[in-house]
Amino acid sequence: MIETLLGGLLGGIFRCIPEILKFFDAKNERGHELAMQDKALAFQQLTGQQRIDELSTAGQQTYNTGALDTLKAALESQKLEFKPTGYAWVDMLMAITVFITTSVRPAVTYILVGLYVTAKIALVYQVAQHTIDLSLMVKVLWTADDQGILSAILNFWFLGRVFDKVR
Repeated sequence: MIETLLGGLLGGIFRCIPEILKFFDAKNERGHELAMQDKALAFQQLTGQQRIDELSTAGQQTYNTGALDTLKAALESQKLEFKPTGYAWVDMLMAITVFITTSVRPAVTYILVGLYVTAKIALVYQVAQHTIDLSLMVKVLWTADDQGILSAILNFWFLGRVFDKVR
């Protein structure tokens, strides 16, 4: 009788073992599938963000190109060139206009440099009347502001040539 009972019990256990294994296998399979879906979702999010970044960069490049083209067109439109029309009075007015527009900045520059030199000469005259100490005169005449002005002028003229050659 014990053998029958033991046989029935062992038969039941052996019948349940595959079902238990199927249950754990299905649980692991669902976990694996969920993990794969999470990975696929993360990949899609990464791909989407990368596409957004690409579109943003392309848009920025298009904007920059358009801005540079606009700036170039604006600079080109500011160039005044004298082209004779055949009418003497119109040609004379155009020549005067071109001369005035091209000489304003140099004229202002010469006036300001002249005023600066005049102020320095007046300072030399004033210091020379009160002292003959050369080192004091140099300290009064050559200040940090003068160094900044000289640096700005040199950078404007010499770096401007470098940028013009690059263009």
